[in-house]
Amino acid sequence: MKPINVGLLGIGTVGGGTFTVLKRNAEEISRRAGRPICITTVADKNLELARKVTGGEARLTDDAFAVVADPDIDIVVELIGGYGVARDLVLQAIENGKHVVTANKALLAVHGNEIFAAAQKKGVMVAFEAAVAGGIPIIKALREGLTANRIEWLAGIINGTTNFILSEMRDKGLPFAEVLKEAQALGYAEADPTFDIEGVDAAHKATIMSAIAFGIPMQFDKAYVEGISKLDAVDIAYAEQLGYRIKLLGIARRREQGVELRVHPTLIPAKRLIANVEGAMNAVLVQGDAVGATLYYGKGAGAEPTASAVIADLVDVTRLHTSDPEHRVPHLAFQPDQVRDVPVLPIEDVVTSYYLRMRVDDKPGVLADITRILADSGISIEALLQREAAEGESQTDIIMLTHRTVERNANAAIGRIEALPVVRGQVTRLRMEALQ
Repeated sequence: MKPINVGLLGIGTVGGGTFTVLKRNAEEISRRAGRPICITTVADKNLELARKVTGGEARLTDDAFAVVADPDIDIVVELIGGYGVARDLVLQAIENGKHVVTANKALLAVHGNEIFAAAQKKGVMVAFEAAVAGGIPIIKALREGLTANRIEWLAGIINGTTNFILSEMRDKGLPFAEVLKEAQALGYAEADPTFDIEGVDAAHKATIMSAIAFGIPMQFDKAYVEGISKLDAVDIAYAEQLGYRIKLLGIARRREQGVELRVHPTLIPAKRLIANVEGAMNAVLVQGDAVGATLYYGKGAGAEPTASAVIADLVDVTRLHTSDPEHRVPHLAFQPDQVRDVPVLPIEDVVTSYYLRMRVDDKPGVLADITRILADSGISIEALLQREAAEGESQTDIIMLTHRTVERNANAAIGRIEALPVVRGQVTRLRMEALQ
């Protein structure tokens, strides 16, 4: 059968991996897709790099807009990244009647509603498995494999940089800044790691998963985002003593009043499988009403793992590109007219448990004062760890784990505790999830 012609925009790490894997496994991929899939044109500003990667086996250009306008291109693969020119290219490709495959989580989280509406109008597909968790097929699992389920919640370690940093902090007892430098030296962290360490990258991915899981629009601007840059190694050590691990989680949970959508450092019981995901690996835990808990684990980044997802999308689009658009799997799993504008709840309305660490004067009655404030706010204590003051010191740490409560109540109680004359400085507060 006639080959599918692909225009590749961007031949950096993922683009190079896509070209390499597609060439290496061409026969196997063709057997699955029903016809050959050929990258015929590559657009990149660095033509020398493009020439080196492709070995002269594709037309090269530094004009990406020429690729999306080429009538011989069936599918455009966007691997440029960012919100700016990538949006213009994707929308132009759709307007020109071309299917799109993208790994651009930022683009979809911010402009996905516009992009999917345009694709629906033109009867083309936008595939984005590689946008979340690299080579882990979590989008297909949520969109197709779990179709029978009412998804109740999902929680994911979906940023390898932060997971590597947290693993190293726990294993070596080192402060955040020192481990970040190590991650940069090893290539796990960018020179400017802000999107990773401040949770923005994970929030992009959590936004996409929440839309598919619950049939809601992309609402990145409503997500609560908190990173790991202020996390203290002492809290990782205390959590370990109490039987917990700290991970940066992207969490989406269905509630009667709306949807929780949040990213923050989270204490997880150490016996949970997801708590033992170490290094730069990713994992997503999904709770469905029929299937129960399912866990998806693997490499969340890298040239070939991400290329695996890009090419899987190419195969899907190749199989379906001539089919009636109404018979394709909807972009967000739910039929477009069934996507519901459910509100994302503010963080003050979130219900969870808490880890509290307080630096206090080592005096009688301090613990009683703190527990009284928590009781007045309707917050009960699950576990308590009180350190003896070191010799010659007059202050010590009190660490508490609470039962589940509304964040608004926790904030009020923390404010009253910080006002006590025996409490020194701010209370360290981390959220906890049992994930069961």
